[in-house]
Amino acid sequence: MAAKTAKNKTEVKPIGRELITVIEQIGREKGIPSEQIISAVESALVSAAKKRYGLAENIEVSLNRETGKIEVISLKTIVDVVVNPRSELLLEEAQKVDSEAEMGDEIGSLIEIDDFGRIAAQTAKQIIFQKVREAEWEIIQRDYSAREGTLVNGIILGQDRRNYLIDLGKTEAVLPMSEQIPRESYRRGDRIKAYLYQVKRTPKDVQVILSRAHPNFVAKLFELEVPEIAEKIVEIRGLVREPGDRTKIAVISHDRAVDPVGACVGVKGSRVQAVVRELRGEKIDIITWTSDPRIFIAEALNPTSIEKVGVDEEKKSALVVVSDQQLSLAIGKNGQNVRLAAKLTGWKIDIIGLMEYEKEKLEREQDGPGPIVQETPDSESDPDQSPEITTADTLDEASPETPVVNTDTTTDPSSPTVPETDHDSDKNT
Repeated sequence: MAAKTAKNKTEVKPIGRELITVIEQIGREKGIPSEQIISAVESALVSAAKKRYGLAENIEVSLNRETGKIEVISLKTIVDVVVNPRSELLLEEAQKVDSEAEMGDEIGSLIEIDDFGRIAAQTAKQIIFQKVREAEWEIIQRDYSAREGTLVNGIILGQDRRNYLIDLGKTEAVLPMSEQIPRESYRRGDRIKAYLYQVKRTPKDVQVILSRAHPNFVAKLFELEVPEIAEKIVEIRGLVREPGDRTKIAVISHDRAVDPVGACVGVKGSRVQAVVRELRGEKIDIITWTSDPRIFIAEALNPTSIEKVGVDEEKKSALVVVSDQQLSLAIGKNGQNVRLAAKLTGWKIDIIGLMEYEKEKLEREQDGPGPIVQETPDSESDPDQSPEITTADTLDEASPETPVVNTDTTTDPSSPTVPETDHDSDKNT
């Protein structure tokens, strides 16, 4: 026999239109659909009823979207022998409520909301708040996940364990210490621009994590300042960074009429200076990307003047010769310049001074083999001639005693000591 459900039509004392008004107000303030909140209210009332009458109770709740009236109904199945009084009742009892009730039908008895008790009502309230929070978290996660990888603006709210808390409007974000630019500090109320690095859901909330140390932060700043990058005319092919100190960026133009470096620098350096100001004075080297590794390596060592470059394609390593006066500049403070150049190009770079190179070359000429790096025409004979960039067939034959600087991206404690000087130059920004 098909089961049917009979329900007592006695009216429940309504909570009223005020409940619907509150739900609509919360929906507008939090950006949550009203239907979603109503579903949360119904779930909360079911939980409250089960707390009052037991988890085994078969309870159904409905909320009138127009009047705010709530019906809480306990459903029971009509049986011959009652095993579970909470979910079953005899036919005789059912027919007192509905004379047409039959065996196997479900019949509902109305539960007055006032009977829930104070504890049950508090439970319902807590669940409503929880459901609203969860719905709000879903909105935040959806909205901000779609904005990952973009720039956002916020206001500093304060610090918590050296992490900055930032008001983004709809939610709060965190700028972890690891994602801050070294030596950078803010006060409550300061405005800040950052890179939206990650949106992470946790059991307690949704965390929006920002970064000012990420390389993409600089890339997005250039995209903001340089229309040619935003329009894909100029492309950023590579960017490496040591936050707070120096950034190297390689760009290429897809339009022969547009100079990629000039576009990034701007008139009188206006564009790059806007990025530098946002980074609180961080040095930025902008170079032209090229598929020729020799030229690219020489450019990546900017602001150094390069004498010669030799490459070993198989080992993907390069030997760079610079004048002795330029050696410390090429290496950079604590090896920073050449370390960033190695990361940008993806090549292992060794740097040697011109005097040591000439000495090594002379010794090899006396022994018979050719120079480590092929000869460069005398630059004094043609002042406009750029330094030679060529392949060195005998690069791998360099003497181990030659004082070169290993610029594999990790620091080698066995590398020879090189004088360290600040390498500010007119060639870098």
